[in-house]
Amino acid sequence: MNMANNDSNNRYNQRGVSSSKEEVHRVVDKLDRGCFPGAFCKITNDSLTGNENLCNVIHSDGAGTKSILAYLWYKETGDPSVFRGIAQDSIVMNLDDLACVGIWDKITISSTVNRNARNFPAEALAHLIEGTEEFIQTLRDFGVEITSGGGETADVGDLTGTVAVDSCAVAIAPKDEIVDNAKICPGLSIVGLSSSGQSTYEKLENSGIGSNGLTSARHEMLSPYYRENFPETYDSLTKKEFLYCGPYRMKDALPKSSLLVGEALLSPTRTYIPIVKHIMSERRESIYGLVHCSGGGQTKCMRFGTHVHHIKDNLFTPPSLFQEIQRVSGTSDKEMHQVYNMGHRFEIYCKPEAAEDIISISKSYNIDAQIIGRTEENSKESGKNHLSIKTGNIQLKYG
Repeated sequence: MNMANNDSNNRYNQRGVSSSKEEVHRVVDKLDRGCFPGAFCKITNDSLTGNENLCNVIHSDGAGTKSILAYLWYKETGDPSVFRGIAQDSIVMNLDDLACVGIWDKITISSTVNRNARNFPAEALAHLIEGTEEFIQTLRDFGVEITSGGGETADVGDLTGTVAVDSCAVAIAPKDEIVDNAKICPGLSIVGLSSSGQSTYEKLENSGIGSNGLTSARHEMLSPYYRENFPETYDSLTKKEFLYCGPYRMKDALPKSSLLVGEALLSPTRTYIPIVKHIMSERRESIYGLVHCSGGGQTKCMRFGTHVHHIKDNLFTPPSLFQEIQRVSGTSDKEMHQVYNMGHRFEIYCKPEAAEDIISISKSYNIDAQIIGRTEENSKESGKNHLSIKTGNIQLKYG
């Protein structure tokens, strides 16, 4: 068991990543926040058609270092089809953010692939591109109006040893249909939608990992074999003790799971758009906010609402992958909940009387849902939002 000999946040930072992105927010929070400053995504007045009743959203995100896991699987198994899942990861990380502002139709998406052509050859690139078009068609089959705007493949061997996949989504929407998270207030129920299991629109069981925290998960779970054999997958400036220091190979069985370790780490990021679109069509008047628990994990919610105390005291049991990451790494409970979604990756802030209907709709898609918490009046002198998490005998405070 690889127990941390210093605080887990330091281990995370030692790999060149930040769980809170405080240094980023210090800069961007001073910039223009758009015409809905409290919304999940930046929204601007419509500059494309000039219609004062419309607004524009241009959003960028990607698969992150999950693409390196796909690369390792490809090198170890020779199977390039793994990159189809990475295409889904990049697209969903954009679309489910857009869903949080009420946009799930009439979206155009473009992807950028930065690759090292020596290590990421034509057969892998073909599966990535084909996977993008295949997933877009799957979304259309579920009533999501989305169009491919093409993309760019750049051969940048000096910038990456493997491959990086990013996407950009563009939409024009009526201002009166925007979901504005500034409306999140005390007195609401928080319904969480499970990140694991297998929905009616997924082909395989999902571990729940999504596309956040994969730098840490990869190095904590996978063995030194990958450090020794694939130096192109890590930063040589990182200390060896933080590189591939886990007990597993990709094709080892994951404890308490039907998945292999590699399958669990590579589970394509689930989209919640079919469910959210359904929920909003029936209970929109009862919904005050939507939060995609991406960067920041369970602490993401603190950025939304005003003078709110977010309380989460009925979380899902963490899926087996998160339990194993914590077991082998010794990561603290506080850091685990700040880095990973820990069991639910989408939150709906609603009037308490609407919660059961929302849960029922989610379960009709075979995605578990439950009231995971509530909002109360802020108790801080500063007035800043804060978060309390209670899970078992553990109590965590943020903010």
